[in-house]
Amino acid sequence: MGKTLFDKIWDSHVVDQLEDGPDILYIDKHLIHEVTSPQAFAVLKDKKIPVFRPKQIVATADHNVPTLNQHLPIKDELSRNQVAQLRKNCDEHNIELYGLGHPYQGIVHVIGPELGITQPGMTMVCGDSHTSTHGAFGSIAFGIGTSQVAQVFASQCLLVSKPKSMRITVNGKLKKGVHPKDVILYIIAQLGTDSGTGYFVEYAGEVFENMSMEGRMTVCNMSIEMGARGGMIAPDQTTFDYIKGREFAPSEEELEDKIKHWQSLPTDNDAVFDKEYSFDADDIGPMITYGTNPGMGIGVQEKIPSSQNESFQKSLAYMGFDQGDTLKGLPINYVFIGSCTNSRIEDFRVASDYIKGKKKAKNVNALIVPGSQQVAKQIQDEGLGTIFEEAGFEIRQPGCSACMAMNDDKIPAGEYCVSTSNRNFEGRQGPGARTILASPLTAVAAAIEGKIVDITQS
Repeated sequence: MGKTLFDKIWDSHVVDQLEDGPDILYIDKHLIHEVTSPQAFAVLKDKKIPVFRPKQIVATADHNVPTLNQHLPIKDELSRNQVAQLRKNCDEHNIELYGLGHPYQGIVHVIGPELGITQPGMTMVCGDSHTSTHGAFGSIAFGIGTSQVAQVFASQCLLVSKPKSMRITVNGKLKKGVHPKDVILYIIAQLGTDSGTGYFVEYAGEVFENMSMEGRMTVCNMSIEMGARGGMIAPDQTTFDYIKGREFAPSEEELEDKIKHWQSLPTDNDAVFDKEYSFDADDIGPMITYGTNPGMGIGVQEKIPSSQNESFQKSLAYMGFDQGDTLKGLPINYVFIGSCTNSRIEDFRVASDYIKGKKKAKNVNALIVPGSQQVAKQIQDEGLGTIFEEAGFEIRQPGCSACMAMNDDKIPAGEYCVSTSNRNFEGRQGPGARTILASPLTAVAAAIEGKIVDITQS
């Protein structure tokens, strides 16, 4: 019987297997940031253990960093200490840090791919749930806890049980105005937020084959929101073209040999998955969320469904909605385009194309937050910055920003924010803030109109 993409990579990285227990899995790349690493470094210090392979660690500051005046000391004491501690730990263990002021600084799940660090066939981990982003390259990438971060520091290996496999196939052609974010929000809405628990998901079919790498990263990024351990897409020519020429990508000669190996990774025709789902692209339209988890999503034209479930009712009460409501036409005062889900250059190209020659609604506060210093430079070099500024959008410096309330970029209590981020639980963007997840195109349209609109009708 053939093997899946997941099986091929996992099995080739198993160092040893405990009898009736978990595998010892070798980790190719370990990504770290300022939030989940301090406790792990403290464990090493307490046990007098060095970092085993510092050259296989990539460090950056992203969660706690301000997106204004990054050249000045961080005002918030907790954030300042977090970032300073990361710098200290990296210095002590000879780990290169892409901190504030470094040309490679940015959100950890943005800089890995754009620097050519993320490659097919790898195992990658980070103390961050959205590590699944890197699976878009045909790698096994997943988030780990603090104790596991310490494990990888000490041994470059991880004691972990092998997940089951799932394949989600979407065939057909997406309608105009439907973007990768809509695809994954649709899938999660159909299957539920616990449908992927215990599984690693492979996305297959025409829709994903025709997606850009940026789009594939968006899909894989949100695999965790359906409970999956991670998500992945088989590498192909789109993947190889994206990697070629990037800072830490293989040289041209090395790349040819690498590609030969990478071409052997896709799932064999006779491979069997533990679970499979199929969807039709024609059923997918622009999506928005109405509740406090990504599974509470509907098409912009649809009405909020009915349910007597207590948590469902609680979620609607927090959001200020009722069963049967439609969100189309809902006034919006805040729009956020950024996060590790949608802060790549393609996301900002889509947004700028739509707003060219337009002005945002006067009532809207609209934030543009690039995912890295390199994306920030691209925005300016391509003239997108001028388009955003003339339309009244505020461009910030790179960081996680308003994705979560761990920095200064918070949404006021009671306000609705159309956000391109990945989570919408109570208080995610600030105490009392109400988050509506959407694609960059739907978000930017809301900023222009001052309300939620169906982009396919504009």
